[in-house]
Amino acid sequence: MTFSLSSSLFSSSFLFLFLSLFLRLCLAASIGKIGKGYRLVSIEESPDGGLIGLLQVKQKTNVYGADIPHLQLFVKHETDARLRVHITDAEKERWEVPYNLLPREKAPSLKKSLGNRGDPFTASEYSGNELIFSYKADPFSFLVKRKSNGETLFDSTSEETDPYSSLVFKDQYIEISTKLPTSASIYGLGENTQPKGVLVQPSDPYTIYTTDIAAINVNMDLYGAHPVYMDLRNNDGQASAHAVLLLNSNGMDVFYRGSSLTYKVIGGVLDFYFFAGSTPLAVVDQYTSLVGRPAPMPYWALGFHQCRWGYRNVSQLEGVVEGYKKANIPLDVMWTDDDHMDAAKDFTLDPINFPREKLQPFVKKIQSQGMHYIVLIDPGIAVNSTYGVYRRGMAKDVFIKHDGQPFLAQVWPGPVYFPDYLNPNTVSWWADEIRRFRELVPVDGLWIDMNEVSNFCTGKCKIPTDHPCPGTGQPWDCCMDCKNITDTRWDDPPYKINASGISAPLGHKTIATSAVHYNGVREYDAHSLYGFTQAIATHKALLGLTGKRPFVLSRSTFVGSGHYAAHWTGDNQGTWENLRYSISTILNFGMFGVPMVGADICGFYPQPTEELCNRWIQLGAFYPFSRDHANFYSPRQELYVWDTVATSARNALGLRYKLLPYLYTLNYEAHTCGAPMARPVFFSFPNFTESYGLSTQFLLGSSVMVTPVLRKGATSVKGMFPPGTWYNLFDMTKAVVSKSAHWLSLDAPLNAVNVHVYQNTILPMQRGGLRSREARMTPFTLVVTFPAGAAEGEAKGKVFVDDDELPEMKIAAGQSTYVEFYATLSMKKVKVWSVVTEGDFAAKKGWVIEKVKVLGLEGLGQGLQIEVNGEAMKEDSTKADFTEVSLSHVEKLEGGNHKKSMMVEVGGLTLSLGKNFAMSWSMGIKG
Repeated sequence: MTFSLSSSLFSSSFLFLFLSLFLRLCLAASIGKIGKGYRLVSIEESPDGGLIGLLQVKQKTNVYGADIPHLQLFVKHETDARLRVHITDAEKERWEVPYNLLPREKAPSLKKSLGNRGDPFTASEYSGNELIFSYKADPFSFLVKRKSNGETLFDSTSEETDPYSSLVFKDQYIEISTKLPTSASIYGLGENTQPKGVLVQPSDPYTIYTTDIAAINVNMDLYGAHPVYMDLRNNDGQASAHAVLLLNSNGMDVFYRGSSLTYKVIGGVLDFYFFAGSTPLAVVDQYTSLVGRPAPMPYWALGFHQCRWGYRNVSQLEGVVEGYKKANIPLDVMWTDDDHMDAAKDFTLDPINFPREKLQPFVKKIQSQGMHYIVLIDPGIAVNSTYGVYRRGMAKDVFIKHDGQPFLAQVWPGPVYFPDYLNPNTVSWWADEIRRFRELVPVDGLWIDMNEVSNFCTGKCKIPTDHPCPGTGQPWDCCMDCKNITDTRWDDPPYKINASGISAPLGHKTIATSAVHYNGVREYDAHSLYGFTQAIATHKALLGLTGKRPFVLSRSTFVGSGHYAAHWTGDNQGTWENLRYSISTILNFGMFGVPMVGADICGFYPQPTEELCNRWIQLGAFYPFSRDHANFYSPRQELYVWDTVATSARNALGLRYKLLPYLYTLNYEAHTCGAPMARPVFFSFPNFTESYGLSTQFLLGSSVMVTPVLRKGATSVKGMFPPGTWYNLFDMTKAVVSKSAHWLSLDAPLNAVNVHVYQNTILPMQRGGLRSREARMTPFTLVVTFPAGAAEGEAKGKVFVDDDELPEMKIAAGQSTYVEFYATLSMKKVKVWSVVTEGDFAAKKGWVIEKVKVLGLEGLGQGLQIEVNGEAMKEDSTKADFTEVSLSHVEKLEGGNHKKSMMVEVGGLTLSLGKNFAMSWSMGIKG
C-alpha cells in the first residue's frame, strides 16, 4: 500500500532539477581534485592469518571535506571462496553495519592492531585457495584475482590518466573504483526498476538508499538497499561468475561505465567481500552463507494470495473467499491492508467494519478450511494519548529521537513516532504488541509496509494548533508545520547522492538524517537498515509467540533481509511495461538472497485491462510469491471478475498447485544453499551467452522454463531456449527441441502460458487442488524427461517434504523426508529408482507415487515388460493397475520440422514416497 511519494516527489520544480544536474556535472569535471590517494606505509600478518596494513594520505584536499590522514587495511581469506578487504579510519571507530544484526567475523580493533606490531609482510600477494589479493604500495591499490587462471576480478589500480581510480576516504565521502572488462555481464546493485532488463547498464544511475518511491519509476533508488553485484564472464566458451559486496548502509551512488565501476559513499567504511563462485549458483551459496540463508517458508505461503487496499468490511472478505470458491480458482491466503484498523492505528480493529466479534469467526472459519489470514502494519505509531500502543511505547522509551524528543512525522494515522528497532527495549515492546494483537485476531503472518521509512513530511515538524491533522487535501499530503533542516552536516552532507532521481535531500519524506537511534546511532548511518531491523524484530516476535515458522512480508530490505522476510516489489502499475519490469526485479532479488519475491499481480493501480490481467496471472502464477493486490481507487480486479481471467487463473494456478512439491523443494534448497527459486536462464546454462541479458523468460529451479506473453494483442510469443528438449507441462505431447541459439515462436492464445521442463529432469508433481493443504495430500506423479529420441540418457530430481510448521527446515528423523530420484535409458531399457533419506515422515503421512511418466523415448513401444521392486507387473497384478499404462506421441517443434517420439505412462502405482523403489522396463523399438 501507498503511492505517497510518486506524485508529490515530482512536483519539484524544473529549476531545482536543472541546478542539481548542473552542480553534479561541475563536480564530475573536478573529480581529479577530490583526492590523490594513499600510500601503504606498513603491512604485517595478523594473529588470525590475515593482513593488517597502515595507509597514509598522499596529499590532502578539502573537496567534500578533509581527508582522513591514516587508514587501517585488513585483509583475510575467511573461507576458501570468500575474501574480505576492510578499510577504515586508523585512529577512531567509524560506523559499520552492526555485527549483532548481521553476524560475521569482526575486523581487528584499532588499538590492538596498531599497538602490537608483528613481523612485516614482505610479499606482494596474499594467496588463498581460490582467490589472490595483491597490492601496490604507492599509490595504494589492490587487485583480487582468481587463483586457477589468474583472471583479475577487481582492480583498483591507480593511473594518472584515470580520474576515477584514486582511493578517497573522508568523513562523509568515500570513493573507490575498479576496472572491468567490457565483456563482463553485471547484475544486481538494487533495488531499482530496470527498464532495459536484468543486466546493469552503463551510464544508468544506481543509487542505493531506501526510499518510498513507487516501483513505476525506473532507474531510481527504491525500497531496498543491496550494494552487491554479480559479474559473469565467458572466456573462450568457459563461463565463470563471482560477486562483490560492499557491506555499507550509508547512501551511495554506484557508477558503471562499462569498463569501470565507481562507488561514491557518504559515510561508514569500505568493507568488501569477494565471492569466488565460479558458477552463479555457487556465488549465491557463498553470498548467503555470509549474509544469512533465506528464511524457510511455510507450505501454504507458496499458494495463491489475494489482497486489496479497500476491503471495507468483513462481509467483503467473505465475498472474496466465496467468489474464488465459485470460480474454482485456488486461494490460500486472504489479506487486508490498513482497512481493518481503527483510524489507521497499528494493532487495532475498526469497531464498525472489522469488529472482533465478526473478524475472528471469519478468520477461524477460513483457517479451518486450510486458508490463512495476514494483515498489514506500518511502522508509524499514532501520537494519541488514548492509544495503548503509543502509551506503552512512550513508557518504554522506544522511539527515534531528534533534539532529545521523539521525532515527529506524519503517515496514515496523522502524527506518528517511529519505533527504534536498534533499541532492545523496542524489540521486546514490539513483540508484546504483536502478542496483544494476536489475542484479538489470530493472524498467520504480518506484512510490514512503508518501512524505508516513509513520511509524508520533510524536516522538523510540530502539530499545528489552528487546524486539525491530517487536514484538508489529499490524505498523503503533509499537514503539519515543518521546516527543512539544513544546518547540520548530517542533513546536508557535502556530497549529494542522486536520491529520488533528483538529488533530493537525504531526509526528504523520511526521518531527518540528524535524528538519533539507540546508543547515539545517527539516522544518517542507519537509515537503510530500518526495514531490515523491523523484519528481524517481527520475525523474532512471531517465532517466540507461535513456535511456528514465521511468515513476514517486508517492503524495505537490506543485505540479509531474506533471512527473515519475503518481499514484494512495491507499488507498480497495471501496464504492459510494468508486467515486463517485474521479471528483472524478481530475478535480482533471487540473487540478493531474497528468493520469496513477487510483484502485485495485475498491477497495484490503475485497473488493468482484461487482456493484461490475463497475461499477468499467467506470469504471476509462477512468481515465488504469488499475490493479487490492488489500490482502493481501482475497480475490483480479483481473478474471478472477468471470465477470461478466471480461465487463465484456473489454468496457470492449476499448474502451480500441481508443482507445489517442486516449489517447496526449491524453498528447501534456497534455505540450505541460497539457490534462487526464480532464476535467470544463465544460472543453469552459464555457457549459453545468448541468455546473459534474457529478461523475458526465467527458470523456476534448474529446469522449468516460464515464457510469458508480455505484449498487448499477442497470440504467440518468442522464446530463447538453450539447446536440448523442452517439454510442455500443460500438454506433454508437445515439446520444443532447440539445437542452436535463435528465437522460436510458440503459440500463446489468450488463456495459455508456455511452461516447459528441460530434458534430464525428474519432476515431482501432485494432482493439485484449491488449497495447498489438500493439494499436498494427493498422490505424486514423477515426470521423467530424456532428450527426444535419444538412445541413451540420464535424468534426476528430488523432493523434500516436512512438517512445514516447524521453525527449522532440515532433514531430521520423524520431521522430514528427502528423496532423490534417478533414471537411465540404455539398450532399450528404462530404469527409474529412488534413494530416500529419513523416510518415516512421508511413510506415516501415507504419501505415495501413483504414476510415472517417461518422455522422449524413440519409436513405438511393443510388449512392455515392467518390473517394480524386482517383481514383474502384470495386468492381473494386485500391486498395480497395468491397464493404466498408456503410450502417446510427443510432437517436436522447431522451425516447422515435425518428428515423433514416445511418452510412456505407468499408472495405478502405490509406491510409498518414504521407501526406496526401483522400476524398470524393456521395450520393443520400431526402427
